[in-house]
Amino acid sequence: MKKIKVIHVFFVGLMLMTMTSFSQTNSNTNTHKGFALLELYTSEGCSSCPPADELMGKIQNEYKDRELYVLSYHVDYWDKQGWKDIFSKADYTKRQYDYAKFMEKDPIYTPQLIINGKIDYIGSEETAVRNGIKSALSKTAVTELSLEATQQNTKLNLNYNVSKATQNNRLLIAVVQKSAKSNVKRGENAHRILSHYQIVRSLSNFALSGNLKGTASVALPKDFNSKDYEIIGFVQDKNNGSILAVTKAVLQQSPVL
Repeated sequence: MKKIKVIHVFFVGLMLMTMTSFSQTNSNTNTHKGFALLELYTSEGCSSCPPADELMGKIQNEYKDRELYVLSYHVDYWDKQGWKDIFSKADYTKRQYDYAKFMEKDPIYTPQLIINGKIDYIGSEETAVRNGIKSALSKTAVTELSLEATQQNTKLNLNYNVSKATQNNRLLIAVVQKSAKSNVKRGENAHRILSHYQIVRSLSNFALSGNLKGTASVALPKDFNSKDYEIIGFVQDKNNGSILAVTKAVLQQSPVL
């Protein structure tokens, strides 16, 4: 009986060791929670855009504790239609055209919403957008990104750490104004006060070239502050547009000299 008992204890111990080892292996796998990066292409000159802008604000608030990030790019091709959008930039129009090539979508339009660089939606169609978010969050990410930032006058210095990167990957840093209101006097939205959310004020991109750690620096708007702005970084495949990882930068206190 003693032999049987000892053998039984040995096998129980072996099973526990195996289970512990398996658990540790699982915890160290290169997989991470799903995320959703929502990139909205919008304009103050487009009468169809305000509902999409409002929806982004609503979703941003609802998902503030989840891995969801909103970027609103104000394009410039509406600027000659009676009203110039003060947030518009030609670079954002170019980015939208780049997505059109990746996804073989022609022509471009507003309000266009692209989730994780893969699928586009009409930005004001709430049911479809929410289904897209749910689908994105359910997928497992294979790349992880962390960002630490320190402000130095009108410059932001960043330290980045990527768990996996190839020569086709780029790191993009968006300086984002959380909200703003505009009094539109002309164009399709004449005499309306429009609310904007997660406005991309600048977008910088850096080659990773397989580097997992590094530094980057971006210029800041004159009115930048940690209350009204945030920094969102993401890794994108330059060959197909897919987003591989996204995060908010952790803003560190500047060292006292």
